[in-house]
Amino acid sequence: MKVSNAILMPEFERLLNNGHTVEFMPQGTSMRPFIEGGHDSVILGRNKNPKVGDIVLAKTNQQYVLHRIVKINKNDIILQGDGNLQGYEYCTKSDIIGKVIIIKNKNGKRKCLTKGIIWRHLPTCFKKLALKIYRKLLQ
Repeated sequence: MKVSNAILMPEFERLLNNGHTVEFMPQGTSMRPFIEGGHDSVILGRNKNPKVGDIVLAKTNQQYVLHRIVKINKNDIILQGDGNLQGYEYCTKSDIIGKVIIIKNKNGKRKCLTKGIIWRHLPTCFKKLALKIYRKLLQ
């Protein structure tokens, strides 16, 4: 069952603020190869102290994104999807709804959260090649 983000996200935020975790299946390809939209699920916890490298659910320009923090300047945060080789989203700390604490594949097996941190430091040419190979493997 699909529910609109306008209904779902405020409820996620309420649950997280009350100390609960939230599990959902993100959509899209912006977090490839670490989160495969429509197949993997993520569990969010409350994120009081965001750090570079964290994957967060945040509100940016009236939309919600599940992307990695690439830079923090005091209260301003820059986000980018692992599968996005260019383009960023911008938000503030108060726009962050939650932090990914667990990624699970479609079989329920946990995936490693730290691989994406290494990915972030790779040169773009390597990422581009790796994503091309990954997409080929999915076909």
